[in-house]
Amino acid sequence: MALQEIIEGAWENRELLKEHTTIEAIRAVIEELDKGTLRVAEPAGDNWKVNEWVKKAVLLYFPIQQMHTINVGPFEFHDKMALKQNYAQLGVRVVPHAVARYGAFLARGVVMMPSYVNIGAYVDEGTMVDTWATVGSCAQVGKNVHLSGGVGLGGVLEPVQAAPVIVEDGAFIGSRSILVEGCRIGKEAVIGAGVTITGSSKIIDVTGAEPIEYKGYVPPRSVVIPGSYTKKFPAGEFQVPCALIIGQRKASTDLKTSLNDVLRDHAVAV
Repeated sequence: MALQEIIEGAWENRELLKEHTTIEAIRAVIEELDKGTLRVAEPAGDNWKVNEWVKKAVLLYFPIQQMHTINVGPFEFHDKMALKQNYAQLGVRVVPHAVARYGAFLARGVVMMPSYVNIGAYVDEGTMVDTWATVGSCAQVGKNVHLSGGVGLGGVLEPVQAAPVIVEDGAFIGSRSILVEGCRIGKEAVIGAGVTITGSSKIIDVTGAEPIEYKGYVPPRSVVIPGSYTKKFPAGEFQVPCALIIGQRKASTDLKTSLNDVLRDHAVAV
């Protein structure tokens, strides 16, 4: 509570950023984020709770940091943020040229192929961050998730009350999918290649006699592919992107099954 009070005070009065107590409090929050003992958002029953004051600390961390040069072998970077370290001690596999920023949490058993994880993100155990995937600021990724090649999880820092992108346990996110604006992917869902989901995207369940529409949320175990629907504009009717739920992941399906196998179960060309 003492940390939270200091952060809230500095958020309202930026002059307090000059005080040693405030600077140390902000750095303490970032350290706890790095260790995973604090989270920007956390499960609360069937929903998620956003810890707004923690997001405020992340935003306040930038102005108190100074630019500095980071040398990594022959490579040089110039930034305000340190890079994450001690991967062997953390039990995390990091393949060159994977990069994670200090203030991002990577649990034991995470594998990072050449990819990027930003400050405030939380990546739980057993998750694969595949080649050129990006995990944006404050994104929350569950256990045993597969982020396939080129997946983009957007960062959500402002407004502070906005939920981050959330990918729950066991989800499979297909290549080049884009998940942004605080959308939420339910447990063990399968997102097909090239699906784009925002916080306001229509996600339409077409498995029954009548369509069921969700907004920015994919229910658990759903199998999702790109789709479109017709929308009227002053200039005429045009096709607008959406996502289609075409079925449910079978209970018999191995959680580590390939995306192609799951989609073939539903007679979708891959």
